This record gives sequence, structure tokens and C-alpha cells, in this order.
Amino acid sequence: MTELVVRRLLIDLEPPVARHWCANDAFLTAWFNALSMSFPVGEQFFLDSVRNGAKTLSPQEQARWQAEVQGFVGQEATHRRIHALFNAQIERHGLVNTWGPRIEERMKVLAGADPRHHLAITAANEHFTALFAEWMLSHPEVFNHTEPRLKNLWLWHSAEESEHKSTAFDVYQALGGSHAWRVKWMRRVTVFFLTDALRQTALNLHRDGTLWRWSTWRSAARHLLGREGLLSNSFKPWRAYFRPDFHPNQQSSDLSSHWLERNADQYTRVGAG
Repeated sequence: MTELVVRRLLIDLEPPVARHWCANDAFLTAWFNALSMSFPVGEQFFLDSVRNGAKTLSPQEQARWQAEVQGFVGQEATHRRIHALFNAQIERHGLVNTWGPRIEERMKVLAGADPRHHLAITAANEHFTALFAEWMLSHPEVFNHTEPRLKNLWLWHSAEESEHKSTAFDVYQALGGSHAWRVKWMRRVTVFFLTDALRQTALNLHRDGTLWRWSTWRSAARHLLGREGLLSNSFKPWRAYFRPDFHPNQQSSDLSSHWLERNADQYTRVGAG
């Protein structure tokens, strides 16, 4: 069992967000904006998948998983809420979210499906978010020259994603989910996730008028495919997911807990006191 604490980040998202809020870099800003656009709808799907999947466990197993499932649902609901506020700010720059509606359309196909399908999709997406979170926590310099409130938003979110990365996977396993289904859904999620992320990023850059600038492509190549790039660094741990003996905790580090310990003044524990 993983102890999951629900936290409320102490930031104010009422003041406007700068157009190139991430290090004054058009690509990084467009990339993170794209990811954020997927979160409200995506994380609602994740928390529903885990909550509904847990309800199909035996009463004894439900009791065993209750605290972790509640923590997962609480963390994801908090992420969904705060990114909806963030998205409202960036949409004032003329950006159009096409990723969220596409997710909603795909979800309709899953209506009435075996809850293990929902959990396998969630586990695959959680693996992606955990890899991206680990990269952000290990490369905080990406947020240099970024407003502290926005830097804290992304690193807090990353820390909690690392914290709960095994929950959907473990509930899927507890329900007898097969390795075959798990890797099949990872292949599909990989195609959808990367295609949608890049498509939304390109759309954001187009709306921003910076899609065809050399500096944009240089930043994309460096931060995605360079020696320390996100995709370059994530390939091996992504591939590990296909091993029959894989478990998310095999890729754990202390970066999440260290960030939360060092930045305890940036959040409050929900329900504490």
C-alpha cells in the first residue's frame, strides 16, 4: 500500500499568466500548455477508472485498497481542478484546446467495457506521466526564469504523479488484469498520447505565431530529443513497461519525496487538523 496525501497547493491563479510563461521559451510553453489541456478530462477518466475498478474487488480487497484509492482520487481531483484554472488563463492568449474534446469522444467507445480496460488505459497513461514527472523533477532548470507559482505548480504535480504512479497498475493486477491487455493498451496509448501531445503543441505554436521560428524548433530538438531530452531519457523506462515482471516501483527515486519535503510551505494537507 502507498500512503497518498491530498494536498492543496498555495498558489494564486487569478493573476494573468504570461504568453511565454515557461522560461520565455515558445516551445516549452506550448508543450506544457498542451499537456495541461489534457489534464481536466484525462484525470477525471483516471480517477473514475480507479474508483470504479476498486468497487468490483471483493469486500476484503476493497477494504485493503480503500485508503490508497481515496488518496489517488483526491490527488487527481486536485490536479484536475488547478489545471482547469491554469487552462482558463492560457486560453486568454487565443489558444484552442482540441485534445480534451478528442479524449471525450474516445471515452464514449469504452462505455460499458470491462473495468480492467479502463484501468489498463489509466496505468499506461500514469506510466507516461510518471516518466515525464521524473524528468521535470530531475531537470528543474527547465523552469528557470519562470514565475515561482507556475514552477511550483508543475513540480508539485510531478511529485504527486510519482507518488501515485503504481495505484492504477496495482488495482488492475488485483482484478486479474492480464499482461497481454496491459501491453496492448500501452501500445495504443503511446500512439494516441504522443500524437495528441505533439498535435496540440503545434496548434498552440501556430496560434501563438511561433511555429516556424528557428528558435522554436531548436528548443524542441533540445528538450525532446537532445542528450538530456524528455523523450530521449524516457525511452528505456517506457520500454520496460512491456516486461512481464514490470512494476512501476522498479523505477522509483527520491526526487518526489525530496521536493515535497523541501517545499512543505507551498501546500497544505487537505483534512489536516
